[in-house]
Amino acid sequence: MAKEPPEGRGASSSPNGRSAIAQLLAFSGRRRVLTYLGCALSAVSMLVSFVPYVCIWLVARDLIAVAPRWEEATSIAGYGWVALGFSALSIVIYFGALMCTHLSAFRCASNMRKAATEHLMHTSLGYFDSHASGALRRVVDGCAAETEGLLAHKLPDTAGSVAMVVGMLVLFFVFDWRLGLACLAAVVVSLACFAKMMGGRGMDFMSRYMGSLVKMNKTGTEYVRGIPVVKVFQQTVHSFKAFYDAIQEFTELAQDYAVKWCQVPQSLSLTVINGVAAFLAPVVILLAPGEADFARFLTNFAFYAIFSAIVPTAMTRVMFISDALQTAQDSVARVSEVLAAPVIEAPAHPQRLADNAISFDDVTFAYEGGDQAALSNVSFEVPAGATVALVGPSGGGKSTAASLVPRFWDVDAGSVRVGGVDVRAMDPADLMDHVAFVFQANRLFKQSILENVRAARPSASKDEVLAALEAARCADIVEKLPHGIDTVVGADGVYLSGGEVQRLMIARAVLKNAPIVVLDEATAFADPENEARIQQAFRRLATDADGRPRTVLMIAHRLSTVVRADKIVVLDHGRVAEQGTHDELLGAGGLYARMWADYEQAVSWKISSTSGEVA
Repeated sequence: MAKEPPEGRGASSSPNGRSAIAQLLAFSGRRRVLTYLGCALSAVSMLVSFVPYVCIWLVARDLIAVAPRWEEATSIAGYGWVALGFSALSIVIYFGALMCTHLSAFRCASNMRKAATEHLMHTSLGYFDSHASGALRRVVDGCAAETEGLLAHKLPDTAGSVAMVVGMLVLFFVFDWRLGLACLAAVVVSLACFAKMMGGRGMDFMSRYMGSLVKMNKTGTEYVRGIPVVKVFQQTVHSFKAFYDAIQEFTELAQDYAVKWCQVPQSLSLTVINGVAAFLAPVVILLAPGEADFARFLTNFAFYAIFSAIVPTAMTRVMFISDALQTAQDSVARVSEVLAAPVIEAPAHPQRLADNAISFDDVTFAYEGGDQAALSNVSFEVPAGATVALVGPSGGGKSTAASLVPRFWDVDAGSVRVGGVDVRAMDPADLMDHVAFVFQANRLFKQSILENVRAARPSASKDEVLAALEAARCADIVEKLPHGIDTVVGADGVYLSGGEVQRLMIARAVLKNAPIVVLDEATAFADPENEARIQQAFRRLATDADGRPRTVLMIAHRLSTVVRADKIVVLDHGRVAEQGTHDELLGAGGLYARMWADYEQAVSWKISSTSGEVA
């Protein structure tokens, strides 16, 4: 089967000038034809369903004509069979219409999810730092799901409603135009009520409503992740202010719209369309005395009294399609925003690395929406095979600098070079193959230890994974697990400490066997015992399988972990304050020397066993 998501992706990426329906049909690919066919069948089904009403009029005509000699109305049974046959035919045609539109709708939702997911796979990793996973999940999955109802049900129902309205207007004026106008008055009043609810503020409400749903989904995800903290401090949902505020905002928004904006027009609309007889009765009373053919007039009245029951159905469908169309427009707009996210594109002629050195050349970078630059004119070198540490006060720009090496973000000025090549001139896949990461915030999948470590190199054998675990000093972790390397993390009460997770992350990096390693606060969650093992794992990670030194760029707050680094770069307020070896920086008496003095004082801190005072 040919790939269709790119067609939908391209359609939604350029939404200007295209309606939501056109963009959704573009996502359907070749199956959009089924949507057109389904709508046509739905219209035909609706027109066919009018035949039983005509049969009712014929039955009433014949009965009134021979009253009270009912036995002379011999055609009534025939009309009944015709009505039954056309009713069944209408149902069958409508069923076929829904089959067509559902096939198209499912393809549309599938392609929309694929297009958004595929685009996110090519988006810079930094994009996910500024966009919460809960909000993205809501857009990718929720918005796609909401479009199914429009294409599968609402769109064919709209085609049927259009056919219903047209047929209804025709029938209104076929038998008695005066009674038809009376029925039409109810339709006009109902449409005016819809315009009041859906127009202007109604359109603005739908946009705010969908935005509120996304916000509530995002904060809800954050709240679930923060439940352990909430429980530890015996707090309620009110303590998680963002989630509580999101719920309140959604509640007030929905109540305000329903009560203040829709209550009166909706009540009036429902009263009018369900009480068409109230419009018919006065007209009949006024016209009846002057009718020459009273029997025919009575027949027409009977027809309109029965046929008016179709008006609520027609108007309800119109109301639902208006709501569905607004939802679809908002969903398409939100998916389009995801598809417009900047991607890391491979250059037309990617350059190859000469070696594994890293260099920052006068780099300046600011986060989107930031008031000031996170890095300003930063320059330093990481020679091939060397270990360089980034240290400095919190917020100095250490993690930002490290994230620019694998191109999580692109610099605003200057350049980051790997092997003498600007990372923007490299194939992103090639760059990722050359860099391994160990972050301070790591995540294990709910899979076995084997599959978690193998994520770094899916083709690795079990023996290679075991070797990586051994190199990362994870043997004690594997030994204590009930099923060893095949134990599933998070299942059957199996959980690991922060330090143990860090060691597994190092095992991933070892297995990847990349020539460049970026370590971001890799000992942040380690206790003393785990830290000692992590340090041993670092020494193993610093060399590849053949014993050659890797290029290591590491970030640490614990200065003891960087003492043996080939060079230390001190970042402060996004600038390089100083750089050199541990001894050189101590001798310089600058920021690093002050940080080292503070560190030594902190590690010597203790509580006196005799007086209970802090020593």
